Amino acid sequence: MEEKKIKLRVQGLTNSQIQSGAYALVLAEDGMRRIPIIVGMFEAQSIAIAIEGFNPPRPLTHDLFIAYTKATGFNLKEIFIHKFEDGVFYSEILLTDGTNEIRIDSRTSDAIAIALRTNCDIYTTETIMSKCGISLDENNFMTENEIEPLPEELTMEDLQDITKLKKQLRSLSKKEIEERMEKAVAEENYEFAKIYKDELLRRKEENKND
Repeated sequence: MEEKKIKLRVQGLTNSQIQSGAYALVLAEDGMRRIPIIVGMFEAQSIAIAIEGFNPPRPLTHDLFIAYTKATGFNLKEIFIHKFEDGVFYSEILLTDGTNEIRIDSRTSDAIAIALRTNCDIYTTETIMSKCGISLDENNFMTENEIEPLPEELTMEDLQDITKLKKQLRSLSKKEIEERMEKAVAEENYEFAKIYKDELLRRKEENKND
């Protein structure tokens, strides 16, 4: 049975807190979950241009792709983020001429840049949303005053040292990680929230195997 698709919208772009020169593209469902996707500077620029509705004097690569498909009689039907593996999102572009359909493998950043230019729908699966989505559950939110300062907060330097990062995360209790994740979500710092969520998932899988 085919898994139900979840429709997404582009919420916006923010500077990456983890990778210098990169950006976090935030996708949102019609609900409380968000997916942060790291994109490069050039991809972020193309996406930002589409978000702002700016028309460059000469067509960019994504504009050229759209012009070519229309010239061949095809239109963009949807973007589908269908897989997440080893930290990478995999997407495909679905084109149709009204009778035939063509699926093209694409980097997610390129697919989103094209989708914004054609106002086509963006979808993913519940599996990916559950695995990668950061929940904004208002009922479970803790205000900044309710969150006690935690010792040894992660720093930008820590994030560049994966070994040190994993060691620090392992030293925290489940409750501490959940509190940090909630605080990161409340501050819309989805990259950090994803780091904490990944650690909670790792512990869950580890406990299954014990």
